[in-house]
Amino acid sequence: MAETAVGVTLGAGVAALAGVSETPRLDAELLLCSVLGVDRAQLVIDRDEPVGGAAGERFWALVDRRAASEPVAYILGRRAFRHLELEVDRRVLIPRPETELLVEVGLSLPSGASVVDVGTGSGAVALALKDERPDLRVLGVDVSADAVSVARANASRLGLDVRVFVGDLLSGVGRVDAVLANLPYVEDDAALPPDVVRFEPSGALFGGPDGLDLVRRLIAQASAPLLALEIAPTYEELNEFGLYAALRERGIEIHMAQQHIGARVATAAEARILDEKPKAALLTMERTAYDASGRAIEHGVHVYRASRYNFSTTLFAQ
Repeated sequence: MAETAVGVTLGAGVAALAGVSETPRLDAELLLCSVLGVDRAQLVIDRDEPVGGAAGERFWALVDRRAASEPVAYILGRRAFRHLELEVDRRVLIPRPETELLVEVGLSLPSGASVVDVGTGSGAVALALKDERPDLRVLGVDVSADAVSVARANASRLGLDVRVFVGDLLSGVGRVDAVLANLPYVEDDAALPPDVVRFEPSGALFGGPDGLDLVRRLIAQASAPLLALEIAPTYEELNEFGLYAALRERGIEIHMAQQHIGARVATAAEARILDEKPKAALLTMERTAYDASGRAIEHGVHVYRASRYNFSTTLFAQ
């Protein structure tokens, strides 16, 4: 393959992914960075430098995989989550930015509290929580032995003392102060993008006809004073399904981490704190907490920077 400049190679990669990905430039940049062993800023600096034939061939092999809808995280074998870089493959769901809100709930626990991450997958929530709150006793459980293998490997590589084991929801967990759970919550007949449905494990996505089969089982088992769920239904829908009543009867506080609710540009103050350019793109994620009487006791809109591969939580809330 003939040599071409970095900028030309990148532009061709972006064009090849334009009809496949919602973020063709980001995807192409990450793939080229991986091949060249540089960061994204270096691509700009070296835009006129040549990409050798062998490097070009490796880059186009990765672009072909992305063009076939394979997620970038699986192609690279890693995904940034909060302050960690996790190894991921098709045995586990790719950690999403909104899942960081489960970590935010865990960070509010008192010193020395015990918490379990149910459906731990790659270990993202459990490991991020232990990294930021080493005083907590953190467990991770997943019904998938493959997922547990991935989470254990991440824990070992990162040097984080989190016990991860195979189990069905709270079976074998024992008494804990909080339960954090990102369970499958997609309806069985829901239409999903090809890069999700073709590559990510179906057992981590689909939760029955209404998406709530595992959520119902977890709520029936939960006895910890705090339960945090990443879930698609709203509080009103949970109440309609009769699920919230089961929690209310036992005085359990519930936090629900919803999907991101919008996008906007950063204010000048936000840009300074995030070390971003003025008017940089931001994502907003919503979290609502309810007490045992069903009263909303917290409603936060957390702001994330959208231009980085690892989405970083800010201190803003409203």
